[in-house]
Amino acid sequence: MSYGSDVETPYETMRGREFPAIRQFTIFLENRVGQLLEVVRRFEGTGIRIVALSINDAAECAFVRFLISDPDRGREILERSGLAIIETDLIGVELPEGPQPLLRVCTALLQAELNIIQAYPLIVRPHGKPAVAIMVEGIDLAMKTLHEKGFRIITEADLDGDDVTGDGV
Repeated sequence: MSYGSDVETPYETMRGREFPAIRQFTIFLENRVGQLLEVVRRFEGTGIRIVALSINDAAECAFVRFLISDPDRGREILERSGLAIIETDLIGVELPEGPQPLLRVCTALLQAELNIIQAYPLIVRPHGKPAVAIMVEGIDLAMKTLHEKGFRIITEADLDGDDVTGDGV
C-alpha cells in the first residue's frame, strides 16, 4: 500500500522565477590574492552575470555575497566547483525618483517595524533605474509593505531580462 497515492497534492514549491524574492549566494573564500577572480571566472562563457556583489573581509577568510542573473544555473556551477554556498532570499527594490529614495525605503520598513540586516546596490539597473538588494527580518511582510507603499519589487526575472543596463559588469 502506498501512502498518499490517491491524493493529488502538488509537490511544487512557490520558489522559482516568479517568486518575488531574489536569491543571494554567500561563499567563503580564503583570504589570498586571486580567490575572487577564480569564482568570477567560473561564470565566463555561461551568459550568467554577477548583478550585485558585497565582500566582508576577515583575517583568515572573506565572505562574498552576490546575486547572479540566473540563480538556478549559477548554483549548479558553484556546487560543481566544490564551493560551500549558502543561499538566502533578499528583496530587490527599485529606488523611486526624487530626493532621498533610500530614506523612503527605510521609512516604509521602519513603519512596519522591520529591521534591515544587509543592503547593497545592484551593479545593473533593471528597467534603467537604480535598485538595492536588502535582507530583512520577515521577508513576506517586507515585500507586502513595500508593495503597498508603491515600491517596485525586483524579481529574478528582472535580473535575467534584456531590459538590464549596467556599467561594465
